[in-house]
Amino acid sequence: MPLPSRACPRIIRTCMTSSPSNARPATNRPDRSNTSPAVLITGASGGIGRAISLAFGRIGWYVGVHYGQNKRAAETTLRKVLTAGGSGDLYQANVRESESVQRMVDAWRCRVSNPLALVCNAGIGSSGLLVRHQERAWEDVIATNLTGTFHCLRAMAPVLIAHRGGSIVVIGSHTGFHGATGQAAYATSKAGLIGLVKTAALEWGPKNVRVNLLLPGWQKTNLTTGLFPEGSGWPDHALRRPPSLDESAQTVVHLAQLNGVSGQVWNCDSRNL
Repeated sequence: MPLPSRACPRIIRTCMTSSPSNARPATNRPDRSNTSPAVLITGASGGIGRAISLAFGRIGWYVGVHYGQNKRAAETTLRKVLTAGGSGDLYQANVRESESVQRMVDAWRCRVSNPLALVCNAGIGSSGLLVRHQERAWEDVIATNLTGTFHCLRAMAPVLIAHRGGSIVVIGSHTGFHGATGQAAYATSKAGLIGLVKTAALEWGPKNVRVNLLLPGWQKTNLTTGLFPEGSGWPDHALRRPPSLDESAQTVVHLAQLNGVSGQVWNCDSRNL
C-alpha cells in the first residue's frame, strides 16, 4: 500500500552521510532510496533520546534525529549514530505546534521507504511546590510533554497505517503513576500519557499499529539535574539501584520490534507500579 500522497515539504534537512559536514536541502520530491528500517525519535538531542538513537543505529536502522532548539547536540547524536553503523538525518520541529510536527513527519516520510517506528521522547520538567507553581511553567510542561506527544502520534499514525503497521513507543515516567513532591506539572503530563497511549492502542490496533508506554527509570540527564537521588541507597528499588541508560535504550528497541504487544506499560527498573 502506498504512503499518503501528501507532497514532500520544502524545508531544510541536515543530511549526514560519510561526513557530518555534508548537508543538503530537502526538495519537494520524494527520496525514498533508503530502504533500511526507519525510526523517528523526538528529543534525540538529550541523554535518553541520544541513547535510544544510538541503540537503533547499532542495528543498522535509519534514525530521524529530532531536536527542538539544540542543533549542536542533535548533530552529536547523529554523528554517533553514523559511527555505530546506522544512517539518518536531522529533523527540527517544535512539538508544541501541530503544523511544525506535521512538516517534520512529512519530511521523514519522504526520505524513507520502510517507516516502522516512532519514539516520543521529547519532554521538559519544572520544579515547584503545587501552591507556588507558576501557570506559565505549568502550561509549558503540559504543552510539551502531553500535547506535543498528541501532535506526534496524530501526525505519524496515517504513515504507519498506510505502511500496514508499525510501532510507537512513548517515554513515560514512574512519576506519572505515583507523583513526586515539587513535580506537579511533570507528573500530570506523564500521567496523561497513560490514557493517550491506551486510547491510541485501541483505535489503531486493528490497523496493526502498536502503541506502548515505556518508563526508563532514573537516568542522569539534564532533565534530572538537581533531582537525581544519588547516595540515597535506592530503598524503593528491589535491586537497590536504577537501570543503566543503555539497558533502557535497548528495551525501547526491543519493544519497537514486537508485533504482538500494544497498550502496555513497560517498567525498566525494579520499583512497583
